[in-house]
Amino acid sequence: MNERYPSRQAPAEAPAARPAMAVALHYSGKGAPRITAKGGGQVAQKIIETAREHGVPLEEDAALAGALSRVDLGREIPRELWLAVAHVLSFAWSVAGKKK
Repeated sequence: MNERYPSRQAPAEAPAARPAMAVALHYSGKGAPRITAKGGGQVAQKIIETAREHGVPLEEDAALAGALSRVDLGREIPRELWLAVAHVLSFAWSVAGKKK
């Protein structure tokens, strides 16, 4: 566990409780990341299950998920969320072993 970001978890460590909200992002390396899925309750659970099935690292951050959930599907994230999402992508790449 990262002491600086204690809530960050790899998929194997993710909590079993049903999340209130989940948001999936896609980043092609051009422009800003885009919202590809979002939802609460059973939809959130399905997003997380799908991510796990595909080996996508997960990060738990309710405040960021809430802010991202207000972005329309398919849209780029707003500039004011770039730094927070950059930290998430950096975490995901480090867990996945990818270069930034």
